[in-house]
Amino acid sequence: MTQIHPSAIVDSQAELAEDVVVGPFCLVGPKVCIGAGTVLRSHVVVEGSTTIGARNVIYAGASIGCHPQDKKYCGEDTRLVVGDDNVIRENCTMSIGTIQDQGLTTVGSRNLFMANAHVAHDCQVGSDVILANNVALGGHVIVGDHAILGGQSAAHQFVRIGAYAMVGGAAGVLQDVPPFVMAHLNPAKAAGLNLVGLRRAGFTDEQLRALRKAYGHFYREQLTVKEAVPLIEALKSDYPGASDALQLFIDFVTTAQRGCVRWT
Repeated sequence: MTQIHPSAIVDSQAELAEDVVVGPFCLVGPKVCIGAGTVLRSHVVVEGSTTIGARNVIYAGASIGCHPQDKKYCGEDTRLVVGDDNVIRENCTMSIGTIQDQGLTTVGSRNLFMANAHVAHDCQVGSDVILANNVALGGHVIVGDHAILGGQSAAHQFVRIGAYAMVGGAAGVLQDVPPFVMAHLNPAKAAGLNLVGLRRAGFTDEQLRALRKAYGHFYREQLTVKEAVPLIEALKSDYPGASDALQLFIDFVTTAQRGCVRWT
């Protein structure tokens, strides 16, 4: 049974699953759809054309589906879609999209957004991602699955952060961070592979050896993308168990529009 605190304001047109909990002083707008088991703890605002999946927990002061912080936005009916099993801590903000992009901001499942994290308009955040305290994603940022962004870090508009990448605290990400790579400093620089994270994720020794070699070709040898990619492609024959991971790296670096972070 849906539990709505007497002090909460829930628009009659909002769609809430039967076991949603809406805590004290929350505000839920008319174009909102909230899935089963999701909890709005208190003082949460959910507005705009926003769909939230199942079993999410949203803490006090969060503003979900808020208008984009973009002066070009003129009230268009754009959207935010959030998956399942996310933890969204205090004062986080997630904006709907803009018509300058696809009009959609997306957040996957099983993510942790620590206090004051900001997901701007038109971002695409994957699943199993961690945004630590005060992380700010500019508009149109793409974050791959299993990526981790350290506290106070910021990603410039249109930047991509690859799967299993790790961004250090207070880093300023101005260019793409390839999958599996660690980046730190401001502006951010590549600082090796995210080996601890990859081991925790179950990557095999064969995969790690292959990725080390790929990182060496791309960064330590200071080759261009055009020069490094054939060498990385050739690693697939030596490390067949790492073929998918190597291809993910190749696909990412060959489609970078802003370039990739450089090596320290």
